[in-house]
Amino acid sequence: MKSYMKELILIIIGSFFFALGVNCFAIPNELGEGGVTGISMILYYLFSWSPSYTNLIMNGILLIIGYKLLNKRVTLYTIFCIVFTSVFLHMTEGLGTPVKDTILGTVFAGIFIGIGLGLVLRSGGTTGGSTILARMANQYLGWSISGAMLGFDLLVVLSSYFVIGAQNTMYTVISIYISTKVLDYIIEGFDTRKAVTIISQHAEEISKKVNDDMDRGVTVFSAHGSYTKESKEILYVVINKQELFELKKIVHRIDEKAFVVIHDVRDVFGEGFTFPKTEVS
Repeated sequence: MKSYMKELILIIIGSFFFALGVNCFAIPNELGEGGVTGISMILYYLFSWSPSYTNLIMNGILLIIGYKLLNKRVTLYTIFCIVFTSVFLHMTEGLGTPVKDTILGTVFAGIFIGIGLGLVLRSGGTTGGSTILARMANQYLGWSISGAMLGFDLLVVLSSYFVIGAQNTMYTVISIYISTKVLDYIIEGFDTRKAVTIISQHAEEISKKVNDDMDRGVTVFSAHGSYTKESKEILYVVINKQELFELKKIVHRIDEKAFVVIHDVRDVFGEGFTFPKTEVS
């Protein structure tokens, strides 16, 4: 029960940030957006129809048509999100003012919308719109969900060109790119880790040093060289960014000829790290 309450609260917060992004930054600077929200904004520019109503009506129709393609929990969360998004769009309507530097408005529109979408998706809900259309395209046309969502969003963005002009359409693309990156960070985690692969003739000694000095577990893989056929042990360890310098020193002291590969890991959970607190359906 606590988990559901926490997820619903996050959806409310996410809906609020989304509405702020649209009404305080996107619309005052005549930017567009993808999906149903983008259509609502186009209708606002053309006919001054409130996005709070058009968003609710269009998403409601799509949800009625495609609710069978979503599981029960996602459907309930989506209804919850659509209602609160429309309420917050109504409450924040007219709050924003154009900024002198349009790129500044573009950046903040992307940040706020990205935070909103990220919190909603991380909580297991959707904002409706293109998500439902994408699932319908997947079900009846065999399209991939991600490809269908991108296609629908691009179609709406390109359509906004005829309403907001070329320059603002390009700003819109920047805003969507920023919101996508922010969304990724919200879903996958801000605290990136480093995964390090070490190939060395002194693997056991390095492994023991990492265990003792850094209190990090090390996974050992048995392998062999393709050319030499020589057996080797490969070490794999995931660490915090702050620990990377210490690990490099350990490896360098023990084996200067060690082959080391370092790459970013967006999110880690398990012993020694954090555990997932929400489940995305």
